[in-house]
Amino acid sequence: MTLVWVTGNSGTGKSTVGGVLRARGYVALDADDDGFSRWIDRATGEVVVDPPDPVPGGWLDRYGWAIVRERVEALAEESRSRIAFLCGSAENEADVLDLFDMTVCLLIDEDTLRHRLATRTTNTFGRHPEELAAALKWNPLMRSLYEGRGATVVDASRPLPEVVGSVIDAVQELTAAARACSTDRDGQGFA
Repeated sequence: MTLVWVTGNSGTGKSTVGGVLRARGYVALDADDDGFSRWIDRATGEVVVDPPDPVPGGWLDRYGWAIVRERVEALAEESRSRIAFLCGSAENEADVLDLFDMTVCLLIDEDTLRHRLATRTTNTFGRHPEELAAALKWNPLMRSLYEGRGATVVDASRPLPEVVGSVIDAVQELTAAARACSTDRDGQGFA
């Protein structure tokens, strides 16, 4: 039916939004925690089995967080009869965007980003200076990148229920438009 990629910079609330979607009865998977992504050596393509935490200086120059296309293909196949969300980000996400019916990008301002990365308890990424610098570098680029890809942009600095509501509303608009198109193509939507 509909497969939705919920993405954004580190600290924007992707995992938290996914948790609320699950609590509301949706299929919502975490690309990090549910095995869709992994660290790879950019030079060799090899998977990093035991990445350091925190990462040492220069580590992010050689290694990248990558999503596994085969895992997303399987999810897309499973999602033909329902709405499913995959929440995460990966540097190679352009390799899998064709598998999604919709992309939602969560955005936050720099102060909120700094605060969330410093205080979150579910993930340590962003506490190390190199990781924080990478997140701060990407943050101002997110809006134009995702708007250019046709994503729905959501201000994730708002209260969590509003953010989740915006994500659900965007998906409902997409599915309603798809149903209307299907009805029109079948000749039943015109008077």
